[in-house]
Amino acid sequence: MNYLTSDTHFDHANIIRYCNRPYSSAEEMNKALISNWNSVVKPSDTVYFLGDFAFRNHEEFLRRLNGRKILIPGHHDQGLEGLHHYFDEVTPLKQVTIDGQALVLCHYPMREWPGRDRGAWHLHGHSHGKNLPSEGKQWDVGVDVNNYRPLSLTQIRAIMANRTETRRLMVFDPYDQGQLKVKYARKIRTVAPRLSR
Repeated sequence: MNYLTSDTHFDHANIIRYCNRPYSSAEEMNKALISNWNSVVKPSDTVYFLGDFAFRNHEEFLRRLNGRKILIPGHHDQGLEGLHHYFDEVTPLKQVTIDGQALVLCHYPMREWPGRDRGAWHLHGHSHGKNLPSEGKQWDVGVDVNNYRPLSLTQIRAIMANRTETRRLMVFDPYDQGQLKVKYARKIRTVAPRLSR
């Protein structure tokens, strides 16, 4: 079975406040996240971890978590350098097909990704369910959005079944006061220009 998750931030006490997590201490959060992970992930399962694993004590947590792990590192994963032997693979971007579904995996959310126009889904972390809402066939697999546990591909399929692909077409017309037009299906809205003249 394949699972996906991100942004556990083990041993990061401030993440409790930043993300309004329902824990009173880092120790309580660590214990709950490990229990949640191991309640769904078996030792023979594969977990795609999309970054921001832990604040410190990385090896302690890696040893306690079930499953083969593939790491797509985030910006808080410097402590994992030297611990790559715990992972089957470490790569900043992963394009993979699992059970017939093309996936593009990255810690960071992208508005465009390889294969989007051919049905590929983009799964990411980083945003903790805020800042940049998921769009179309894109989903934040971080623990803050998904009941503090890894998601199976079956669960992600159920989420995606209720999401509509909103293909965007960006058109920059320099003769139209330098404004950028973003077309969503049948709607066109004008947004402030991002390009300097």
